[in-house]
Amino acid sequence: MKREFGIARCGLACCLCSENETCGGCYADDCKDKDWCYNRKCSIEKGISYCYVCENKCREGLLGKIKPYAFTLFAERYGVGKLLDCLERNEKNGVVYHRKGIVGDYDDFEDAEKLIEFIKNGK
Repeated sequence: MKREFGIARCGLACCLCSENETCGGCYADDCKDKDWCYNRKCSIEKGISYCYVCENKCREGLLGKIKPYAFTLFAERYGVGKLLDCLERNEKNGVVYHRKGIVGDYDDFEDAEKLIEFIKNGK
């Protein structure tokens, strides 16, 4: 885990991403997804750093997917520090963020609340 990479605007865990060696993330000027990423564009337009601080609790862009949506809810409720603590603990206990491509153990959920419980409690 590269804790210093933190989370993306949409809540995805840059700190655990298998692409974080080559990706500067959504805060970088050379973000490879800047032309299509709804959440990056929207948060920049609103002058906010993260979707979890936005007053419009939308499900647009990547927030239409369970993992970033649940990570955003978690950060809103418990803070980014707690999210990073849980992700780090889970990684040490064998939870894999990207197992095949960009799909891993956090992608096995269809319900955001169940994923939040998994983040809090691990395996």
